[in-house]
Amino acid sequence: MAKNVSEHLLERVAQWGVKRIYGYPGDGINGLMGAFNHSPHGMEFIQARHEELAAFMACAHAKFTGEVGVCMATSGPGAIHLLNGLYDAKLDHQPVVAIVGQQSSKALGGSYQQEVDLISLFKDVAHEYVHMAINPAQIRHLVDRAFRTARSTRSVTCLIVPNDVQLLPAVQDPPREHGTVHSGTGYCSPRVVPRSSDLERAAEILNTGKRVAMLVGAGALHATDEVIQVADILGAGIAKALLGLAAVPDDVPYCTGTIGLLGTKPSYEMMTECDTLLLVGTSFPYSEFLPREGQARGVQIDIDGTMLGIRYPMELNLIGDIAETLQALAPLLRRKTDRSWQGKLAEAVSGWRKLLRERALTKAKPINPQLVFSELSPRLPDRCILTADSGSGTNWFAGLAPTPRHAELALRQSRDDGAGRAVCARREAGVSRSARDRLCR
Repeated sequence: MAKNVSEHLLERVAQWGVKRIYGYPGDGINGLMGAFNHSPHGMEFIQARHEELAAFMACAHAKFTGEVGVCMATSGPGAIHLLNGLYDAKLDHQPVVAIVGQQSSKALGGSYQQEVDLISLFKDVAHEYVHMAINPAQIRHLVDRAFRTARSTRSVTCLIVPNDVQLLPAVQDPPREHGTVHSGTGYCSPRVVPRSSDLERAAEILNTGKRVAMLVGAGALHATDEVIQVADILGAGIAKALLGLAAVPDDVPYCTGTIGLLGTKPSYEMMTECDTLLLVGTSFPYSEFLPREGQARGVQIDIDGTMLGIRYPMELNLIGDIAETLQALAPLLRRKTDRSWQGKLAEAVSGWRKLLRERALTKAKPINPQLVFSELSPRLPDRCILTADSGSGTNWFAGLAPTPRHAELALRQSRDDGAGRAVCARREAGVSRSARDRLCR
């Protein structure tokens, strides 16, 4: 039997390696839902309790696996419900593809029931790519471009399919004629490293510093070994943005922990006293917790050039993959013989940990919440996953849940109050990259 558009679409999505789609059924995607039952692609539909949850689940999938997360919702209110989760993916730079139903193409523009201008609705959250299928011959290249764009820009993309188009006969191979598009699947991540001359400039700045402070974020989650190596060479301390909590284990003596509203005293003092600042894979927003302007020379490394130089007036901004860039930078750095700065930070961290333990042991009715986290941390199994929702719990989580080696933590920075909410950032601290790759599979 000939395939219809829905079956062809899911088959094409499967060719991009997708094994799960998170969503909630509705009349606007009846064709797509039916295609799950009789298409031999082996893809699983994970039904959420609400479309918003489906989008959050797709974002979480992207963060934990490194794959493209996919969510699906019906037209009108179902599509609207996706937005909160999709904005989480956008703001945390995660590749997510949203597949959304729409009213019959014949009715569009007629104020039909639950008709919403979905292209305009998704234009901001899926600003890199949002399109609606009006012809079966489009499906192949719309799917390919949505996935390739999500992967290459680490962003949200959206594909809208009216319910009548979903049931039309598929056109798997567009005719070879003028005005047609013939796309293909597949994407290979590039190796992004700054120029040698820029790395040498960065090394000059960092080698000159006597009190180097590093601040790492979610961009450094895959570069634990490299971050620790550079800090060791420079005699630097390492503070962590909340989304980068799992980037460096807290058993590293000179890791000062979190920074900012939920941060530690050692992190604050390190920033007020440093003479050189190295930002690594973070867009930490609270500038009042960074050095005063003019106090420190600065170097920033980020894969996204648009996020450079917006938190502190850096002397040098480098675009590159964090692990690759730090690997290339390390041989240019001079090992500091004076370890007094790093030793001072390690002593402050030790004192801070003792203070937190004393606070956790303070009696309270019915229970001291700090005690829960203090007792939980040493009992956590290797490579566990933790999540934290907004509120006071995140405060205790950030300060009292030390990241052990081989841990995976899941955090999302809330967009309304700066506290952490539940999502994910994958991490196997202290494990070599090859071992991490095996674990991730």
